[in-house]
Amino acid sequence: MLVSGGLDSATTLAMAMQAGYECYALSFDYGQRHRCELDAAARVAEQMQVTEHRCFTLDLAQFGGSALTDKNIAVPKQASEGIPVTYVPARNTVFLSIALAWAETLGAFDIFIGVNAVDYSGYPDCRPEYIEAYQRMATLATKTGVQGHTIQIHSPLIHLSKSMIIQRGIALGVDYQQTLSCYDPSGEGIACGQCEACQLRRQGFAGAGVSDPTKYVTN
Repeated sequence: MLVSGGLDSATTLAMAMQAGYECYALSFDYGQRHRCELDAAARVAEQMQVTEHRCFTLDLAQFGGSALTDKNIAVPKQASEGIPVTYVPARNTVFLSIALAWAETLGAFDIFIGVNAVDYSGYPDCRPEYIEAYQRMATLATKTGVQGHTIQIHSPLIHLSKSMIIQRGIALGVDYQQTLSCYDPSGEGIACGQCEACQLRRQGFAGAGVSDPTKYVTN
């Protein structure tokens, strides 16, 4: 289970646990400019009592190319046309590959990822066709797949709006106060309230008819 510390991955984790899966949570210290999301991931994993939580370290900041890994690129405070500068090149491909390796080691046949194609900011690696293509690759590229035991990539949120995701999570008892979605939080981990991720989060709670428990720098 890929756990970023955000709203979507927390909901996906709750859905997997409700379905009866024994969950191993995987987070990434990938050189992101704000590490407080890793604190949120640890809180979520602990609160939901996963079997194990690991944080894998790699440094995508060596390449830069994203406002989330390059401090010379400002985090935008308004939605933009096309693929935004907050896109991290090939991030989900890298993350899923590491999850695939751990799954094979564990003898697990299911990987969960909280990608969403409705409120997804235009990221190409959040689309259904991407997940379908990765599924084919995973079957071809692994010993498990060659031996006829498919490792299934689950993306249960992929066709849900943010408000629908929140409603599903509330029904499952997700404590969204423990999560962090912001692209540009303060040093204390307080959401900026202005970036696209914060805007989508706020709109999601409003659409779900649920009070937003998030603490924002600006209200």
